[in-house]
Amino acid sequence: MPARHPPTPSPKPSSDAVRPLLSEAAGRAAPSRSPLSPGSAWREVPRLQVKQFAALALEEVPHLANDILREIRREYPGLPLVLDDSGEPMALIGIRRALEGFVHQLALAEDRPRYYPEVFQEFGRGEGLHGRTLDDLQSIYRLGVRLAWRRLTELGQQVDFPPPAMYELAELGFEYLDGLVDQSVRGYAEAAARQAGERLRLQRKLMELLLAEHRTDPAKALAERGARIGWSLPETVAVGVLLRPAREAVAPAVGQGVLLDMETEQPRMVVPDPDAAGRPELLRRAMAGWSGAIGPPVPLADAAKSLRWADAAVRLMERGLLPSGEVLFCTEHTEALVLLQPEELIDDLARRCLAPLTHCGPAHGRRLAETLLAWLETRGGAPEVAARLGVHPQTVRYRLRQIRELWGDEVDDPDRRFELELVLRAQRLRGAVGG
Repeated sequence: MPARHPPTPSPKPSSDAVRPLLSEAAGRAAPSRSPLSPGSAWREVPRLQVKQFAALALEEVPHLANDILREIRREYPGLPLVLDDSGEPMALIGIRRALEGFVHQLALAEDRPRYYPEVFQEFGRGEGLHGRTLDDLQSIYRLGVRLAWRRLTELGQQVDFPPPAMYELAELGFEYLDGLVDQSVRGYAEAAARQAGERLRLQRKLMELLLAEHRTDPAKALAERGARIGWSLPETVAVGVLLRPAREAVAPAVGQGVLLDMETEQPRMVVPDPDAAGRPELLRRAMAGWSGAIGPPVPLADAAKSLRWADAAVRLMERGLLPSGEVLFCTEHTEALVLLQPEELIDDLARRCLAPLTHCGPAHGRRLAETLLAWLETRGGAPEVAARLGVHPQTVRYRLRQIRELWGDEVDDPDRRFELELVLRAQRLRGAVGG
């Protein structure tokens, strides 16, 4: 009879991965017909002989289960044992229940494996919750089945089972094991999904707090929230805003240290210690195929400021004022962000500063603006400006005379020169002025 308590979680195997195990232990070729089907060698074994085998096997189950668990513990010394309410290892209960279920099936001559799905689903769920992997589970299943099959083979020899019947018994073992594994994997997947969902929920909550403009949570509270997802609070961060290449795009593989929220229309991420050696290059590789912007590095408490600059950069990308098709670092585009962000102020300043060009005509006005900007940037004479623009020095001298006629003494005033250079640089970033 099955034990009262569910078994403890243990590493789970996939059915494909476990299938070689009985083959290895039994060393046989699979029969062409299903085990226990009409006309099979197993069906030809007298029922009395089968009952003798089942009685011997059931008597052996407690000892065999203990031997299997002991061997598993020897091979995997770090494997924790979870006890049930009575203090018995739940892993031992699970092993015993699996053996009993298989033997009962033989005694009742059932055509299909019979097992207890809720028990082995719980077994799989426990493995996931205790942080072990499917590979771990596969290895433990393989070891247990090898030991069990060795002992069952000895019992089969004691009651004189013919070899063909033992081969079919092994095939039945395959099917039984597949069912156990499938149930365990299902439980494992459920536990993994719950854990992943909970971690994402906690991560999103942490990001909301970090990116809030006026945060009231003390550093200790943030540290506790970070610890719940294994994220130590860094001294500095940079916040990124991403543009999806497609709605179904797979999340970029930015690594566990980077907080990533894919639930928003424009995904966000928080990069810890953004100035660490090699970090920018790693991010560029991880986000190949994505576009967006990463704000400047700031102290953790100022994460919202980094987000503002990343948002501003993304808006400029969407308008074609910053390069698209890649993830930009705001620190590499400071001029554009400073000059293009306050549009209304820059536009008003441009109208006032560039008013003298209003009556020059578009083409001529553009040439004068380009010459004026080159002159302001080089602080040189006609030869230097001409070299910068790729024109003849005499052409520059002619344009500079016109500029003095239009602006007069303003071009000699430091404040006016600064304003002119500011608005002309902004115009160049927008493509309205060359240079």
